[in-house]
Amino acid sequence: MHNLLFLVHRIPFPPNKGDKVRSFHLLRHLAGHYRVWLGTFVDDPDDWQHLDEVRRFCADVYCAPLEPHRAKLWSLRGLATGEPLTLPYYRHTGLQTWVDRVVAEQRIERALVFSSAMAQYLRHPPLDRLRRVMDFVDADSTKWAQYADGKRWPLSWIYRRESQRLLAFERTVAREFAASVFVTADEAALFRQLAPEVPAERVLAVSNGVDTDYFNPEQDYPNPYLAKERVLVFTGAMDYWANVDAVEWFARTVFPEIHRTVPDCQFYIVGARPAATVQQLASLPGVKVTGTVPDVRPYIAHAEFSVAPLRIARGVQNKVLEAMAMGKPVLATSAAMEGIGPSQRSSNPAITTTLLQPLDRPFEKKELEGVLVADDPAELVQQALAFLGNPVETEKAGRSGREWVLRHYDWDGNLSRIVPLLD
Repeated sequence: MHNLLFLVHRIPFPPNKGDKVRSFHLLRHLAGHYRVWLGTFVDDPDDWQHLDEVRRFCADVYCAPLEPHRAKLWSLRGLATGEPLTLPYYRHTGLQTWVDRVVAEQRIERALVFSSAMAQYLRHPPLDRLRRVMDFVDADSTKWAQYADGKRWPLSWIYRRESQRLLAFERTVAREFAASVFVTADEAALFRQLAPEVPAERVLAVSNGVDTDYFNPEQDYPNPYLAKERVLVFTGAMDYWANVDAVEWFARTVFPEIHRTVPDCQFYIVGARPAATVQQLASLPGVKVTGTVPDVRPYIAHAEFSVAPLRIARGVQNKVLEAMAMGKPVLATSAAMEGIGPSQRSSNPAITTTLLQPLDRPFEKKELEGVLVADDPAELVQQALAFLGNPVETEKAGRSGREWVLRHYDWDGNLSRIVPLLD
């Protein structure tokens, strides 16, 4: 069994947020083919307790501590050096020393890098002789441009600069590495446009999956809600700006009309580390903020449906796929669905059905009736009321969504494309 160096910007366990879901399943898949040497950061003190779980998949693990507030200050060095701020944020002498040592001692010839910031550890001799594959996941430089559009100066200037400098770094990495991977075909196509000098055949899409045994609606989950509550649920890390923006907008702009029409309806925001602005939403009628919960599945299982009202999004939204795997319909904005498949609206004005086309496969028939898509607040209200008003059809839509996920989002099937790139 060959040795493999795997560099990840955040410890890939527990798989409780978007990037960690993908990196954990990557680690588990790679461990079936290689002896894995993992270099990573721990940016949440609670995650140190999971180190032994990660070690089960690895020959060795180097975890560097990362304190976000201090790292943000350190990242400002990029303003003087001209580099993207992301690079000094994730720069660590101890990790670089470990990488240099294990590559030499273990004669490692292959490396998978997860997140663009970690590529800096492999861009000097003799490490540039490795067969290096870059899992960008998303085009992060484009994400920073989106952030810039929603902020005032000086943050708008800093974010736009980050977008430009990070794109230049991403293009350099893509030229130097053997292959560049993105989580969706759309992200890969976008990067080919942004980096036309990189051969198109070296930019590929490797989709996420869903652990459908874990997210299984057939299991018996305790009901976390009050008896008469009819719940719309949002799940996600609640210190992540895109999630914060989504729930603020939905709670203040969309949900009040839903709650006025259906007073028993409640909007639950479920996720760790809620920002102060999210906590303040609990003062609104019908809005509940849970903070960290031990298991999100009961909250999804006993909700009427899941909502994904993101206005800023890149790649695949795992919260959407997980709700679908749990047999729950999803009310989403178009941004939340971009990484999953194109939408096609029905002629029924009461319910707009999204038909999801599996990536890299021809669209042959209507495959899913479980997702309603709209960006206009009034239309989101109408579609939510359509879900609430027809529980039989809502349950049927949820079953259809799970069937679609079972067909198209198998982790091992999707990740099987990684190993040939490394070999």
